[in-house]
Amino acid sequence: MGPEPVHRALSAAAAHLSAVSDTPRLDAELLMAHALQMTREKLVMWGMERDVPPSFATLLTRRLALEPIAYIIGTKAFWSIELAVTPDVLIPRPDSETLIAAAVAQFGKAGPKSILDLGTGSGALLLAALAEWPGARGLGVDQSVAALAVARGNAERLGTANRATFQPGDWCVGLTERFDLILCNPPYVEAAAALAPNVTDYEPHSALFSGADGLDDYKRLVPQLPAVLERGGMVALEIGSPQGAAVAALAERAGFTVTCHQDLGGRDRCLVLQR
Repeated sequence: MGPEPVHRALSAAAAHLSAVSDTPRLDAELLMAHALQMTREKLVMWGMERDVPPSFATLLTRRLALEPIAYIIGTKAFWSIELAVTPDVLIPRPDSETLIAAAVAQFGKAGPKSILDLGTGSGALLLAALAEWPGARGLGVDQSVAALAVARGNAERLGTANRATFQPGDWCVGLTERFDLILCNPPYVEAAAALAPNVTDYEPHSALFSGADGLDDYKRLVPQLPAVLERGGMVALEIGSPQGAAVAALAERAGFTVTCHQDLGGRDRCLVLQR
């Protein structure tokens, strides 16, 4: 019996993956494309009759063990860019694109000149903003040295290393510059929250959990923001959907006016803070 063709292996893999994934066929295609070292688009158009590479079985086993696709293939699309990701960083979610959309609504094509990304992780928010506004420059801050290495690598691959600086830090502590746009997706999950195993078993807990009510980092961060926001600027702050009122109250006590933006699923996701 000859080698198995890709199209047949994809059907079998999708059937297995349906037990662990809401998108089994997509997962199978992404894994196969990675094994064949081609894009998923090229796989669908020209790769269906090729022989299955030996590495596909290993990739499939990892996914069946609930390892996230992004960590297996090492990349994740976000906004208009493609990012390298590792287990040192949180996987960028489409929900977080709400922050970039809110900034685009505020600044339009002119854009901000200076951008601060607090808790930058993979650099997703900062690098998406720099791709949107070629005249802008930005600073990404994170406590994790390993995450900063991922972010710097992404900036180099995307050709924005000359406009993006990354440094270790604890939120705004020690920052003296003011920025037109501040982006931040802090940890906001309650310590006792029951998350899916593909999250808790693989993604960095320091980027997820923030005390009993999920508000610990907001309580530290929000009072620091006025000192680093330029006059006429804005903060786009990601929240968990039930946290809008609590975080808005913190922001109002810090002197901000607050508006809430919803993600594509209709959930409260981004607070825009202005003074």
